[in-house]
Amino acid sequence: MPKVQHPALCVEYKRQGNPDSRSVVTATTIGLLMLKFSWADNNGEEERLVFRRHSEYYFVNVFGFKPYPWSVMYFQPKDSVLDHATQYEGRTLNRQQSTLNNAESTSKTNAADEENESLSEGRFSLGGLGTFNTGIFNNRFSPVNAWRPFGGLANRISISYNPNMENSFETFDSCTSPSPSGDAGICVPRSVCSFFGGRPSSSCPLGKICCINTINKCGGSVTLNNTYWHSPTTPISAYSTCALTVRTDSKLAEQMKKPICQIRLDFVSFTTAQPTAGTCTDTFQVGGASTVAPTICGDNTRQHMYLDIPSSALTPSNVQLMFSFGAATVTRSWNIKIAMLPCGASYLAPVDCLQYFTAATGRVKSFNWQDVAVTATRQLNNQHYNICFRTELVSLQRAAQMCFSVCSVSNGDAFSITTPTSTAAALAAIAVTTATTNLAAAQAHLAASQAALLATIPTTAALYQAVIDANNAVRNDQAVLAAAQTTFATATAAAASHSGVGISAPVNGVNMATCLYDFLVIAGARDAANVEADRFCGNALNPATNPVSTNVQVCTAIKPFKMSYRTDGTEGAVVAETNILPAPGDTDNAGFCLDYQEK
Repeated sequence: MPKVQHPALCVEYKRQGNPDSRSVVTATTIGLLMLKFSWADNNGEEERLVFRRHSEYYFVNVFGFKPYPWSVMYFQPKDSVLDHATQYEGRTLNRQQSTLNNAESTSKTNAADEENESLSEGRFSLGGLGTFNTGIFNNRFSPVNAWRPFGGLANRISISYNPNMENSFETFDSCTSPSPSGDAGICVPRSVCSFFGGRPSSSCPLGKICCINTINKCGGSVTLNNTYWHSPTTPISAYSTCALTVRTDSKLAEQMKKPICQIRLDFVSFTTAQPTAGTCTDTFQVGGASTVAPTICGDNTRQHMYLDIPSSALTPSNVQLMFSFGAATVTRSWNIKIAMLPCGASYLAPVDCLQYFTAATGRVKSFNWQDVAVTATRQLNNQHYNICFRTELVSLQRAAQMCFSVCSVSNGDAFSITTPTSTAAALAAIAVTTATTNLAAAQAHLAASQAALLATIPTTAALYQAVIDANNAVRNDQAVLAAAQTTFATATAAAASHSGVGISAPVNGVNMATCLYDFLVIAGARDAANVEADRFCGNALNPATNPVSTNVQVCTAIKPFKMSYRTDGTEGAVVAETNILPAPGDTDNAGFCLDYQEK
């Protein structure tokens, strides 16, 4: 029988005055409905029947409906579905495509026939009819049950089919469960949710349900959008690892609708050990993505990351999410939502943006920043990433500028990047060094005087006086050192509360690094007095050239709105070397928390 391509299908129902009148269906429609299922030619009949049998197995057993709801008696499968023995762990292949490839590899038809076969595969695109019949007409009744109360209704409804419509068999659209959880999921038939081991939540259109998918173990792969990776229920021991692979491949049934170009990680909860002097002992790292994500640890609840990957239509990707745990005995837990974002979506993050904010107002924080009393360094070492902001509509117009202000805090430090110094602090440090050296010399002189006194018999008044004078010198130098230390502490504290801008500044005649090793870049940021700076550090957000301890709002008109955050690999002092500016050691840096507003 020749193959037929059908760009459109129209079924009309007309009732005559006579109640016994029969439905009038156009000859073209009858031909199309008959030829729809007879798309194999005589030469490849047996091979195409094998393909049809396998494809029907897939849709019957996985998606829970018959591909031919008005003709379920046409073919009755008896064999089990291949390769579906295990519960979903993110590796379900597209049986329709894999079986088609097998059929095509053995087909003896010519190139034109193969092209028509590809079009014939689009019979599943008769989703408009399939949707009407799902659960309402024939497909929810067993093939052996001849009673079909709505069996003829599908053919008595006027239906127009647009061949360009989306295939109703393409599921896995995003959905959100109702409060209080508000978990994201995917819309699938209930049988598919059960097949993937998901948790049914709210309802979706066309009789589907919102399926919430979770994994709470180490190892394995994820291929479903909106999957939650929970920490294992068993305690996590020291010196161990826990990893998960996010796999993107357009050949997978759950990803065949649209190719994937980005992965978004939402840290619904995230708690691991705090860093030691800024360096993570517990680590979370990402591998296999185009984006170079920084290593993070500590408290990162409600943070997020965008990871760029090659289009899954061009090449599959395996992105590894990896925890590694050190010796610290702390409670470690996480819940990470893994969202797969399709290529071309309007909500994709710009390239090279680890974080992306899509509201006119909000809050942005460095990783591990918390509003808690800072008793040790919370700022993480080796951070180097961009934070981007979508330009929003404000008062029906595109925002013209972005403004940043430090967050209001109860216990923490909203802005603490690098411990700045000053000339006063540097002079006080020199005074402390001098006083320490003088005290050591006085103590040595006292010890020598005491030894001379004991070695001379009979002793003399001059030896006694030498010991007394040496002891008084030690006491005086101790007082000088104490005063110098007090001055140094005061000057250092004053400098530490100051802002910092630029990359260097003279300190007691020595060019010292300021915002060179740890800094936040906000290009073109200006205060209300129109004072501008690009690099910010220290313990106050202020573009003033001379360091101050007052935080101010800064705004930038440079688009696209973006910030860049960078820290080096140490919190210790940087020693001056060739082409290396010296810098004092950092003390208890916390990172930053900023409220932003587009205007």
